[in-house]
Amino acid sequence: MLRLIITILGLAIALSGAAQSDYVEDWNPDADGDGNVGVTDLLALLSVFSENDVDGDGIWDSVDDCIGVYDPCGVCNGTGEDNDEDGLCDDVDDCVGEFDECGECNGPGPNFPVIDEIVYETDSVFIEVLGEWYVFEYATDTLFTYVCPVSGCTDETAGNFNPEAVIEDGSCVHGPAECGGASTVTFDGYTYDLVAIGDQCWFAENLRTEHYANGDAIPGELSNSEWQNTTEGAQAIYSNDASNLADYGRLYNWYAVDDARSLCPSGWHVPTDGEYMILEMALGMSESEANSAGFRGTDQGTQMKSSPTDDPSWNGTNASGFSALPGGHRRNDTGNFYQGGYYGGYFWSSSPNSPNGSHAWTRKLTHGIATVYRDYYSQRDGNSVRCLRDDE
Repeated sequence: MLRLIITILGLAIALSGAAQSDYVEDWNPDADGDGNVGVTDLLALLSVFSENDVDGDGIWDSVDDCIGVYDPCGVCNGTGEDNDEDGLCDDVDDCVGEFDECGECNGPGPNFPVIDEIVYETDSVFIEVLGEWYVFEYATDTLFTYVCPVSGCTDETAGNFNPEAVIEDGSCVHGPAECGGASTVTFDGYTYDLVAIGDQCWFAENLRTEHYANGDAIPGELSNSEWQNTTEGAQAIYSNDASNLADYGRLYNWYAVDDARSLCPSGWHVPTDGEYMILEMALGMSESEANSAGFRGTDQGTQMKSSPTDDPSWNGTNASGFSALPGGHRRNDTGNFYQGGYYGGYFWSSSPNSPNGSHAWTRKLTHGIATVYRDYYSQRDGNSVRCLRDDE
């Protein structure tokens, strides 16, 4: 090692002599003055040739990513702090400390008492007036379990009941029991009112989604020719006018209705022809009429259509709460839009009609007509869709 040092020193002296501009007078190879020529002295030697290690980390400054020290946040010569030593800078750390079992930063942990058991003992006293012994129980102890103080709806009959909540926050929403206590459901960014009719729970609005339940897009904005010829699921807004979406929803061909990816959210489905009959009979239609085709019943259509006082309105009473509107229809033969906004509301069932699979059962509600029309339409047609809650 000493020979190597002497060699380097000799080389340094020779080089400094050869380069007059770099000559250093009175150069002392023992830079740190400890009486030995070591690594520190060699580093000092190299500094003569414009190489330095100012921070003493053994990396030449010319290739050192940080001439100094990194703070806990990884910033060179920074002032950041990591007081809880979790590897996260305090200014971006969600918790400077520790989360307790309840997910609260530096919290006390489970501290809300829930009664597990009340311990009773039995005693008796003789009542002289009656000449009888009276036996009674009294509480001697109460056993608690301490849980996290979760806030939410604690009413089991509410649609948004939270079984983990122990503190009632007033958020309970009570809807029909047939709808699981819920009054609305949100799907693909749209919120729908719900209505119970008989033992069924229905969307009280036309479907507006542009995606199947798995997130795949349903093709839209098809030209008339494309609409006539497609055999894939498709959707459209009436007259291709976005202002019609909020009130009337979208029109879907039956290929979209029949797609295994589902138009309705989990727990819901497009109703069958038979399930529409159950709805109609719940509103007073006879079974024989329900099973017939054409206009049937008495005033079931009027009960299903929104009333003049509803917003938006139609010429019904909406006694059922179904709130049907004239969402119209897109024709299979021309691709044109038809009867929307004033005259007719068309609703797909999920039931095909003909053996060759070219048609499916549909319901139509018509302006000025109190009954409900049942017939089959081409699967290339575009009709409105309602979702029905699955049986539990």
